[in-house]
Amino acid sequence: MTGWLEAIERLARERAKAGLTRQLRPRAAGDSVVDLAGNDYLGLSVHPDVVAAARDALDAYGLGATGSRLVRGTTEAHAELESALAGWLGAESALVFSSGYLANLAVVRAVGAVCDLIVSDAYNHASLIDGCKISGIPVKIAPHNDPAAVAAMVKEHPGRAAVVTESVFSVDGDLAPLAALHEVTSAHGALLIVDDAHALGLLGSEGAGGVAAAGLAGQPDVLVTATLSKALGGAGGVVAGPAVFVRHLVDTGRTFIYDTAPPPAVVAGVLTAVRVARAADDRRAELSRRGARIATRLREAGFDVRDPAAGVLSVPAPGPEAAVAWAADCRDRGVAVGCFRPPSTPDGSSRLRLTLNAGVTEADFANALKVIVECAP
Repeated sequence: MTGWLEAIERLARERAKAGLTRQLRPRAAGDSVVDLAGNDYLGLSVHPDVVAAARDALDAYGLGATGSRLVRGTTEAHAELESALAGWLGAESALVFSSGYLANLAVVRAVGAVCDLIVSDAYNHASLIDGCKISGIPVKIAPHNDPAAVAAMVKEHPGRAAVVTESVFSVDGDLAPLAALHEVTSAHGALLIVDDAHALGLLGSEGAGGVAAAGLAGQPDVLVTATLSKALGGAGGVVAGPAVFVRHLVDTGRTFIYDTAPPPAVVAGVLTAVRVARAADDRRAELSRRGARIATRLREAGFDVRDPAAGVLSVPAPGPEAAVAWAADCRDRGVAVGCFRPPSTPDGSSRLRLTLNAGVTEADFANALKVIVECAP
């Protein structure tokens, strides 16, 4: 084995010793596992109208987009989806990417052209962290959900700072104080960038997201990103905000310009999912009921958990190996749960992440809750 491969192997052994080895587990179509690990919050990935729209577009366009958005990749379906997303989010304009990760890289990198400081929440998703790294400007890490600390950082850069946060945090599931953060950014002429991935479809009027729920939709100093792979059940990402900024992304966004466009079939399915999601108040209400129910049951079992702000509930585990074993035991009994360990957990702790799914039957949900408690370390 050559030297560099030996070094890679040594790192793998160190990860294994720390309980941080990860595995790919292919799943068959139509498996019977109860899904409390994925992000299909509203169950729209299998909604018949969504699937039918994707099938029609597959017949019309074929499998792939055949090129980047600026070459041949932009279809009528892409344009319709961007218009629908902008309207839903209350934004002037929107731009669709092939993933939420790439959307976040694009928006954070782009503000480096007009800012000289980025303030990033300590618990932000890896895509936002990576966006900060490639922005080319200084980055300060703010304590989690601490507007006062953010204010102290941005006040030294009036009119030249950007604050980056999630709305619902992807690991712990707690809600950012968006209104308070916007007061800070407004007072100092800063931008507020919000990753709404885990709130879109779940919070706000018609599920328009955490930004809308905080009364900030359409604000000219707020940029919103989201993924189309969670509550909308598809794939892709979106950046929404002022039309001038979206135009800037079209002209300069490397993860937009040089990436193949999302497949038209997926885009058409997501477009239908937007329409279904906006009218899905019954599904949102059911998720809220289930979130309160599972949190109560886990607290009764002795776990320190809080009611989820949207669809994510975090359950602490004694350590990475215990979290892996807990998730494996649940899986062996037909329940899929998320297992989060460093570096996915910003505080270095480990936990199960349970994600609610309106597509899971009441009987399956009740049994899954029983299994999770019984398998606990």
